[in-house]
This record gives sequence, structure tokens and C-alpha cells, in this order.
Amino acid sequence: MGNTIRLTMAQALLRFLDNQYIEVDSQEIKFVEGVFGIFGHGVVVGLGEALASKENKLPFYQAKNEQGAGHAAMGFAKQHNRRKIMAVCSSIGPGALNMVTAAGTATVNRVPVLFLPSDSFACRQPDPVLQQVEIPWNFTITANDAFKAVSKYWDRVNRPEQLMTAMINAFRVLTDPAETGAVTVALPQDVQGEAWDYPEEFLAKRVHHLERRAPAKGQIDRAAALIKAAKKPLVICGGGVRYSEAGKELETFCKKCHIPFGETQAGKGTVLWDNPYNLSGIGVTGSLGANKLAKEADLIIAAGTRLGDFTTCSKWLFQNPGAKFLGINIAPFDAYKMNAEPVIADVKLTLKALTKALGPYKSKWGSKIEAARKEWKAEVDRLYAEDIPPGDDGLPLLSQVRVLGELNERLLPKDAVVVSGSGSVPSDMQRVWRTRKAGSYHMEYGFSCMGYEVAAALGVKIGFPEKTVAVIIGDGAYTMLHTELLTAVQEGKKIIIFVLDNSGFHCIDNLQNSQGIKHFGNEWKTRNPKSGLLEGAPVKVDYAKNAESWGALGLRARSPAELARAVKKALKAERPVLIDIKVGPKTMSSGYESWWRVGTAQVSSNPAVVKAAKAMAEEAAKTRKF
Repeated sequence: MGNTIRLTMAQALLRFLDNQYIEVDSQEIKFVEGVFGIFGHGVVVGLGEALASKENKLPFYQAKNEQGAGHAAMGFAKQHNRRKIMAVCSSIGPGALNMVTAAGTATVNRVPVLFLPSDSFACRQPDPVLQQVEIPWNFTITANDAFKAVSKYWDRVNRPEQLMTAMINAFRVLTDPAETGAVTVALPQDVQGEAWDYPEEFLAKRVHHLERRAPAKGQIDRAAALIKAAKKPLVICGGGVRYSEAGKELETFCKKCHIPFGETQAGKGTVLWDNPYNLSGIGVTGSLGANKLAKEADLIIAAGTRLGDFTTCSKWLFQNPGAKFLGINIAPFDAYKMNAEPVIADVKLTLKALTKALGPYKSKWGSKIEAARKEWKAEVDRLYAEDIPPGDDGLPLLSQVRVLGELNERLLPKDAVVVSGSGSVPSDMQRVWRTRKAGSYHMEYGFSCMGYEVAAALGVKIGFPEKTVAVIIGDGAYTMLHTELLTAVQEGKKIIIFVLDNSGFHCIDNLQNSQGIKHFGNEWKTRNPKSGLLEGAPVKVDYAKNAESWGALGLRARSPAELARAVKKALKAERPVLIDIKVGPKTMSSGYESWWRVGTAQVSSNPAVVKAAKAMAEEAAKTRKF
């Protein structure tokens, strides 16, 4: 029997969190760096007391929306390549449920976030307590059961001594690169304040060792045989390449074997844009070069990717009937996708081993890789220089892609971290953004969660205060959730927000139009009293004034010259900045040699919809079935 110390459950929790470390490649890193949250009655006198105590060393960040708190924690962890995390706490009921979307976002993207929602009383004496959800047929169910569908580990601490097994298992998952994501540990509000004699061993420094899983000889032999049998292999660079820090290994592999690669949103920027084998984005939001070569490829090497439908064009992209798949992934669930030959191992070690095992092998792509890159560069240069007519009011407008070009080529520092996550902006950025510094492209597109962007940028800035952190966001996503701009002001964390205002949800309007439906419910227009539809005058918003009301600096731009002046001011400013940029509707880039399967109505009074459904069925027949 060792020594014990009497603490409340919440006090013990914080001591435990503050003593968690990870060891990666012989480097020891403090794992938990703080707590985001909003206090309510279910948390303020329990976990809140422990956070306010002079014994607590973990900083507390006061969020303005619980979902935003979760996104900030995710942005922090993602930018640290999952080597540091934040915890997120809330009250019960609505406060807890506000975090469910953020938990789903973390899990889909395989990014570790610890969610600590408060819960109703374990003793059940005050039932029903304020904000409690009552389920008449099962009193063990609370609002926090909603997290089960979006968590990689879920637990509820109904007695103070249960904290030990709950947290050991929570960190088992948080530190597992194959299983990580949202971890939810529900904390009943009475138990938070209950005392227990905790073993000092539980509270002592704990180091979690992230061992790289080496590929077995048989795995390398089978993978090398597949590659040697292929004439035109192509690599998909996924987020696993980034998290494994395998950029140099991918460069070496592709150069030695003359194999091109396309980037997923999570993998983009692991290798810089001007690498001679980098074809930019692949899939629905991919480049012309990547998608053209993917259709020819006879072997797809899926490196650290979950092969989402945007990456595979709903399994339509790979048109070579003899194409095979090789899945290199630390997660067996992902390695087996597309009926691939699985290599369940660390991407970095696997690429290094394959480079050695392949000897003098070179693909038969010849000059096609260089030609594809040259063609795509010319197209991006054209988009970057695009001019568009003035708006209906006679005032100038910018092309959305032109804005990206100005920021990318001329205005932002080359090592600025750019953050985005939903709408048409990620589509453009995956295609045309030229990443010049590894790790500077920060995109959430696994869940395509509107409202991730501003909060995540705050998390990035907290983790990397020396960096210029820029949010590139559409007006739709900005209005969805931007409350953490106030937190950025409060914390003195300068982020620069570029709102590309095209007055609507035009990404979805484009999809709607492509399937025969004309502009219904996606443009930001007033209701027409005659038709009863949202087809009246456009709604005009001054986002710069909105930012000023939060205490940020608000600027405006409608031309390249105005944008340049605004960015110059923003870079010199000492507080958060928002630049309101009016862009023309439909000035985003379009698809290149891609297709996406959606549920188009097969019966409709609209002939254009019927036609679109027929076309959808014809293309669906060309897809791979598993």
C-alpha cells in the first residue's frame, strides 16, 4: 500500500492531467497544456473550484461557445501534430450538447481532444436538476450519452474512485495514433466535489510512449512486389504522412521511384508545392494533373489516408480497370479500405523500408508527371490573375480565387499558418494554395464542419504565438460560429480573419444547381412578398463593423490594391483583425476531371432534376463497389 492524498475528484483530475507526458522519437513532451470551457451550475463549484485553486497549474481559457471551445482545442492539437492536447469542460444539458459537434469533428479527423461535460447528480436526489434531460424508461441516460456516437472512448465517473480507470483508459486512446479522436468522460456535478484518498502513484508523472510500429518483412515484401509489378503507381498523401512526420521519406520514395503523389486536405503541405512529384490536391476538390494521372494509375498507394469520398471521387476516380490498391496506415480500419493490400504500420518507417526494398525500380510515367505539373501551374496562374466585372451596385468585386492568389503569392508571410474548414474555400485551397512551409496549411475537411475556422485559429495561435495565423473563411461559415473572436480579443491573441463575402451558401448552391435545382434557399436574399420565396433583394452585411463590435480591428477590401493595404495594416496591428472582402458569387474554382455521388431525386416534376438523376446513375455505374 502506497501513500495517498485526500482530494476532490476534480482536484485529482487536474493533478493527473498536469502530469501526463508523451515520448516520441526519444523526445519527452508535456501532453496536456490547458483547459477550455464555459462555467455553468454543473461545473463551476466542482471542476471550477479545482481550476481556480492555487494548486492548479493548467491555464484555463474562457470560451464563448462550447462548440467553439472544442474546435479551439482541436486546432491546438492538430497544429501540434497530435503531440499536445487541451481538455474542454462544460456544464450539463445544453452546454454539454453544444460540444457534440466538436467531438464528432475531432473523431472524424483523428485528432485527440478530451471532453469533460458535467452531468446530472449521480446520487439522483435533486432529480430533475436544472438542465437535466429525463428519460422515463432509463434513468442512467443523460444528455451526455449523445457523445457515445462521436467518441472513440466514453465513460462516466459515478464515484470518485472510478476516476482512475476512466482516465487511464482515456489516455490509452488519446495517445494511440490508430485510435485517437474525441474522448468523453462525463462528470456528475456532485461527484466532482466528493473527496477520496487517491494513491500518489495515480497522480505521479506518467509518460506514454508512442512507439512507431515497424512494418514486418512480409508486409514490405508484398508491398514491394505490388509496386514492382506496376507501371504507373500513384501515391495519395494523407494526414497520416503529416502526423508521422514522414514528409522527407515521401519525397525520397517518390524521387527514387519516379512516382507522383496527390494530396488530401489533411496531407497537403507535408511536402512543399514545388516538389517535382507533387500534383497538388486529389479528388473532387483536386487538381487537373492529379486527377488525370489517377485515372491512368494501375496502383494506388494510399499513405496515411482514410480514403473519404472527396479523395476517391466516390470511388469513381480510379478508372484503370486493372488498378490495385496498397494501404499503408497505422489504423487497420483504414488500411483495408478499397480492398487494399494492407500494411498496418507507421508510414515513415514503411516508406523508408520500401525505398530500400525497391532497389532500382522506376515507374513508366516518363515525362507525364512534369507535363501535368506544368499544365496545372499555368491554370493556377490564370486563376490567380483573374479579373471579374463589378457588382450590380457598380462597385468592384474580387474573384475568390484571386484573393487566395494575392494572399498566397504576395501578401502573407510564407510561413503564415492558414486555417479553413468548410464551404467552397477549402475546395479552392486544396487545388490552388501553394504551401511554401511544411505544416502551414491547416484544414479541417474530414467533417467539413462550418464554424471550425475562427475557433481553431485561436487554438493554433495559443500553441504558436510567434506565428502569423490567418483564417480564410466564407461568410456562411463565419456567421455559423465566430464567437471565439471575442476570446482572441480577451486573450490578446492576434489572428487575422479574411471573410470572403459572396452573400450566401454558394458551395451548396453550386451543388443544387448542378442537379437541376435553381437557387432555392442558399442565397442570402430577403423574402419576396409576392412569391413568398427568399428571392428578394440581397442581404448586405458589414463584417468589419461586426468585428469592431467585438473589439477587433475591422478593415475592408474590394480590389487587389485595397486588399494589399488592408493586409499591410493587419500585419502591423497588435490585436485581432477582420478583413471584409466582397467577392463575386460563382468566382470559386470548379471541378477538374472529377465526380461526386449525391442523392439526386429520381422522381421530380422538374425535367432538369430527372436528367441529372439519370446522369448520376450512369456515372455511379462506373464506380468501384468496395
